[in-house]
Amino acid sequence: MEFITTIENVRNIVNSWRKEGYTIGFVPTMGFLHEGHAALIDQARKNNDKVIVSIFVNPIQFGENEDLSTYPRDINSDKKLCESHGVDLIFAPNPEEMYQDKKAFVNIADLSDTLCGIRRPIHFKGVCTVVAKFFNITQPINAYFGEKDAQQLAIIRKMVFDLNFPVNIIGVPIVREKDGLAKSSRNTYLSSEERKAATILYKAIQLGKQTIQYGCSAKCIIDTMTDTIQTEPLAKIDYISVVDAKTMQPVQEVTAPVLVAMAIYIGPTRLIDNFSYDPK
Repeated sequence: MEFITTIENVRNIVNSWRKEGYTIGFVPTMGFLHEGHAALIDQARKNNDKVIVSIFVNPIQFGENEDLSTYPRDINSDKKLCESHGVDLIFAPNPEEMYQDKKAFVNIADLSDTLCGIRRPIHFKGVCTVVAKFFNITQPINAYFGEKDAQQLAIIRKMVFDLNFPVNIIGVPIVREKDGLAKSSRNTYLSSEERKAATILYKAIQLGKQTIQYGCSAKCIIDTMTDTIQTEPLAKIDYISVVDAKTMQPVQEVTAPVLVAMAIYIGPTRLIDNFSYDPK
């Protein structure tokens, strides 16, 4: 496994791989890797001759007063996980390498204006910009994203379609702890008491899934999940929404595929979770 920090060196390796006819799978991450990232890597390993993982805490997707400086990092642990799962190359640039001059950005209108985009208005512009740069640098055939970040996944798919990137975007199901909490690097922020409280998210997901199967309105689903979350004193709701699975716009009735998504504060830590539903 190679550990590379410069764009030029990655491009040289990628060019040699492409000349030999190898297919390339790409997994973008911000590091502090866990089983959820491992699932992405494993899927990439199954589908491609070569696998590249990026480890980069992207500064332009963090807003003011967000956790850029405190975001968890452990590069040695990340290297071990990548090596044990058959990664061929880790690309771990520093911000100066990626952003010599921050004047060009990629922004996907409309899809970025709902859910997490309301509270984090610059977030998805930063995500799309860095992913577009990574696609140009690594030239993958396939790229892998977790379904926990469902809005991000929809936005990346739209970006790839609209800008004609020759990349297949592959979503990988949410990986959960035994008690249902979705795997996240930010789970490490939780105290032991907050970690127990965080299981309320999965309880709300389960009740939401039960409710939606009865043909209830979006309001009924949201009310059911809201009532559940509010039973936990340490939980504070940012949003609970039912949106069209493609447009990310709110719906009143569930007549087409939807995403039921939420962002919940457990103490000071903001956690997201979701489930998809197709009424057909």
